Amino acid sequence: MPEDSENIDTKINIGSESFKKYFTNTSWLFFEKIIRLVVTFIVGILIIRYLAPNEFGLLSYAMSFVGIFAAVSSLGIDSILTRELVKSPDQRDLLLGTAFTFKLLGAAISIILLLTVLPFMANNALTNIMILIIASATFFQSFNVIDFYFQSRVTAKYSVYAQSSAFLLGSIIKILLIVFNAPLIYFAIVILIEAILLASGFIIVYKKRGLSLFEWKSNKIIGFNILRDSWPLILSGIIITIYIKIGQVLIKELMNETEVGYYGAAARLCEAWYFVPMAITASLFPAIINAKQISEKLYLSRLQKLYDLMAWMAILIALPVTFFSKEITFILLGAKYLPSAPVLTIYIWAGVATFLGVASSQYLITENLTKLSFYRTLIGLIVNVILNLILIPEIGIIGSAVATLVSYSMATISIGFTKRTYHQLVMMMQSILFINMFKFIVLKWQHR
Repeated sequence: MPEDSENIDTKINIGSESFKKYFTNTSWLFFEKIIRLVVTFIVGILIIRYLAPNEFGLLSYAMSFVGIFAAVSSLGIDSILTRELVKSPDQRDLLLGTAFTFKLLGAAISIILLLTVLPFMANNALTNIMILIIASATFFQSFNVIDFYFQSRVTAKYSVYAQSSAFLLGSIIKILLIVFNAPLIYFAIVILIEAILLASGFIIVYKKRGLSLFEWKSNKIIGFNILRDSWPLILSGIIITIYIKIGQVLIKELMNETEVGYYGAAARLCEAWYFVPMAITASLFPAIINAKQISEKLYLSRLQKLYDLMAWMAILIALPVTFFSKEITFILLGAKYLPSAPVLTIYIWAGVATFLGVASSQYLITENLTKLSFYRTLIGLIVNVILNLILIPEIGIIGSAVATLVSYSMATISIGFTKRTYHQLVMMMQSILFINMFKFIVLKWQHR
């Protein structure tokens, strides 16, 4: 049982082997993500500037529509898989094989659901073809289970090799499409190509480590045990994807694809930063789990530090974007996308809730409170859909940005609606208000 001792040292020891291990792992993740951020910005801007707003709107709509159904394919087992691999490394082949099998099944289910709904949508032939091409990528994403194995071993550099190679090759293809003046549908095809390249990369690095996919075995009992813990995450994943993507779908239905293009361009600039909480929590999740086994005090201390880092980074990103959104839009996207600027000003602040939401989800997984993940995501979805339906007809895409900001915030702070998790909301509010930073400054001042 974990001990809760006042003698536990919760300060970060930068000289310890544990710190060096997690710092190295995080550095590999950040190195890959920083490169990805830079390249994504450059290539994304080139694509947006190349395509007319209505064309980019159609591409964004197709990706959002597929995303709603693709959420089923993960079956919510990603974080659960990492947890189980940390706890039972000797069960690697059974866990990976089972997760891979279930992900393939999830991909098949998502495609069937998409094909069932697609005939009822008022899309033209080109849009439907793009949707089907992008949806095909979900099958190849099943190989991402290899990534979670490397995360559990705190050896992110091997995942970085695969991800960076696939991403850079995909980016080169996109640039070539622009150079050769390719039609819109080719940008949908390259999404599928990237998924194939990434799957191939994971297989190669896994094999280079002396491991074999042929040793994977599927076990129904293990699979259903994982699903028992992850089913709330399945529903949460579906719901969170819907309320992330539903705005662009509703904008197209209530307005037109050009407005989707304006909104999607602003969303791309904001969401490009979302790699930050994903990379940090993916790397530190094993450390948080291990801390709980040592001491409750150490466990909560690490969570508080994670919240502080998330909140401060999100706010530091949002402030300059708020004051210079028009200039940023003009310089990066061009004059034809200036209607995106007001959306950018509002949408960027949703990052605060997103950063803290990703961090707090690690607490819920560690405590096996996955049902709460479902409930708070459901709250976000309900708020998002209602506000979108009310605000889009009244104030257009700005209304959808407001709906995103409010719903993201409601979903994150709803963790405090129960007595058991109320203290997590308190910890997050301390981070947002910079309370711990002020305490640190005061303490340093007193010891001068």
